[in-house]
Amino acid sequence: MRQMKKIASFLVALLFASLLMGQEQQPKVGLVLSGGGAKGIAHIGALKVIEEAGVQVDYIGGTSMGAIVGALYASGYSAKELDSIFRNTDFTNLIQDNLPRSAKTFYEKEDSERYALTLPFNNFKISFPEAISGGQNIYNELVRLLYHVKDIDEFDSLPIPFFCIATDIEKGEQVLLDKGYLPEAIMASGTFPSLFEPTEVDGKVLIDGGVLNNYPVMEVRDMGADIIIGVDVQHGLRDRESLSSATEILLQINNFRTVRDMQEKSGQTDIYIRPDMESFSVIDFDRKEEIMQNGEAAAMTQSDALQALAAKQQKKPKPQPIITKDTIIINRLILRGNNNYTRGYVKGKLRFNLAERITFEKLQQGISNLAATGNFKTIRYELVSNGLGEDLILKLREDPNKTLIRIGAHYDDLYKSGALINLTKKNVLLDDDVASFDFILGDNVRYNLQYYVDKGFYWSFGINSRFNDFSREIDFSVIQSNFDVIEDPNISKLNLDVSDFTNQIYLQTVLQEEFAFSIGLEHKFLKYSTTTLNEPPEDELESFQPEGDFRTFFEKSNYFSTYGKLILDTYDDRYFPTRGLYFNGDFHFYLFSSDFNDNFKEFSIAKARMGTAFPIFPNLSINIETEGGFKLGTSNVTALDFVLGGYGNNLINNFVPFLGYDFLSLPGNSYVKAYGRLDLEFAPKNHVIFAANFANVDDDIFRTGEWFTAPDFSGYGVGYGWESFFGPVQVLYSWSPEVQDGNFFFSVGYWF
Repeated sequence: MRQMKKIASFLVALLFASLLMGQEQQPKVGLVLSGGGAKGIAHIGALKVIEEAGVQVDYIGGTSMGAIVGALYASGYSAKELDSIFRNTDFTNLIQDNLPRSAKTFYEKEDSERYALTLPFNNFKISFPEAISGGQNIYNELVRLLYHVKDIDEFDSLPIPFFCIATDIEKGEQVLLDKGYLPEAIMASGTFPSLFEPTEVDGKVLIDGGVLNNYPVMEVRDMGADIIIGVDVQHGLRDRESLSSATEILLQINNFRTVRDMQEKSGQTDIYIRPDMESFSVIDFDRKEEIMQNGEAAAMTQSDALQALAAKQQKKPKPQPIITKDTIIINRLILRGNNNYTRGYVKGKLRFNLAERITFEKLQQGISNLAATGNFKTIRYELVSNGLGEDLILKLREDPNKTLIRIGAHYDDLYKSGALINLTKKNVLLDDDVASFDFILGDNVRYNLQYYVDKGFYWSFGINSRFNDFSREIDFSVIQSNFDVIEDPNISKLNLDVSDFTNQIYLQTVLQEEFAFSIGLEHKFLKYSTTTLNEPPEDELESFQPEGDFRTFFEKSNYFSTYGKLILDTYDDRYFPTRGLYFNGDFHFYLFSSDFNDNFKEFSIAKARMGTAFPIFPNLSINIETEGGFKLGTSNVTALDFVLGGYGNNLINNFVPFLGYDFLSLPGNSYVKAYGRLDLEFAPKNHVIFAANFANVDDDIFRTGEWFTAPDFSGYGVGYGWESFFGPVQVLYSWSPEVQDGNFFFSVGYWF
């Protein structure tokens, strides 16, 4: 019996010894990844070497970019997969939140393509935005990449236990994030001040964790790590020549403390990997391949230590490659934080139906649509399984700036110089509404007033009022062909003054997500006059003689109409389109008029323009369009006929641009036109343009069949365009075989 006890004791002692030996042979390995913006891409190069050495990581802690790379690795991505993801990511587009033009509604497209500068204007005080970007594109991508772990809210349950560090900006305290929604947590950790809007998590306003702890080595040790591998992509203090941006200056201030901290923290790291980052900045994302190689090279210097560590570990089965999901079914939408915007508004912006299978791209497009409104500081969302499908939990942080001042400047050959100041007010009378007033000073005083209530998929409501005024010297024959004017052989050209005062009230809805259909009522007061004619007209034409100056009126009538409009616009740019489709169909039925010329009968005008743009080569694209219009009815009113000529993007009424001819050169009550343009972007935002157009224009060309004959008019153009920060700058020389002289057209800034 005593012998049996001795044997049992010996076996127990042997078991404990083997367990202890096992523990010595199986050290728990923790990985620390520091913050550093673009320099954090070096973590991926280091991870490749760590993997190749056979080291298996048991815990990960990271800050900022280290949190992003660490979370992706902890979720199951291999270093090779991360390499592929980061190489194929356009970081500039993500960081700047460059939302596609298609994300905007038609009202928002017009609204965003008029102003060079927008500033908050609260309590009659101009302020500046908190940050450059809301980080929406980055967040969208993180949600997609981490979809496979979306239902894990305890980060200890990830394939590799993980945490990240953020900073509570109100209390100045470090916050360790080890639970919640993973994309939201790592987004908070990487919210660099002034670059991204602060992130709100569980009632705390969080910014970049690197402000207080950019290398959380002790926190990883506290998770249970025996051996710490650290990848430190921070650099030391910069000299004055290197402090070339606000981002670098902020980072330098933060580095005062970080440099001191790392003297201690590097000593707490067992295998310390420090890539050479001195020649890189936090925004050098365009040098990601060099940065990744530097991370790999630095890790190779620790190759022996990594291999020795791997030898002490028991091999684990290789994780299966992550298969990203292409489609999802969202059967419930949960909104939080939409105090001033209705559910119908939000749902309408998302543009997808619940309980239907949609792609991730469709979901991201919907979120982008919501972000493009400018009504939300941040949009964070969660995808959570609910058994039948998924919940989309939208957490909206509304922009408290409800009043904006906007400024623009423009020059062109028709309106000449103009300076625009705009006042925009949101939530004026109702939820979901916006009011905007443009006042334009310059050679021609103008205004544009808009009020719009956006109801998404439902019928939206709008009111427009505008006043346009310009003067142009045109051929006398154009006036003779449109109005009853006394012939004067001594006059070849006259100065035409055009005034247009238009008011509209309309309803608009979205069809098939891309088309907008509008119906409305319109009042238009139209006035054409000149001071060129020396004698006052006798019958139809009215004149007055202030201080000996005659003004002859060709038109001075109020017109009342109803109209319908159908628009599709997926061009990626209004001025230099390289992709997309365009359609604009308009039908006006004129019911009443004050009838200045005593010739009014009911009539209609229909017109349509359609086109496409597509790339031929990476920097060479083509834009092809066709358009036409005609008048229905026997009315002799000609003030609203089509008149072709000139170059521009914002001609009113039925004035149509046409290369080769000056503004207001080719009149008729019907026309057809074809247009083609080659656009070579020879340098970023710099374009060489080659264009041609052909047209038939006259009275009743659709009835006579002339619209289908060889074109009577043609024009060609060559020019240069620059996408400047204050709007497009365009210089174009155009000519026509039918006209002796060519024309230079200049346009500077957004058209308004």
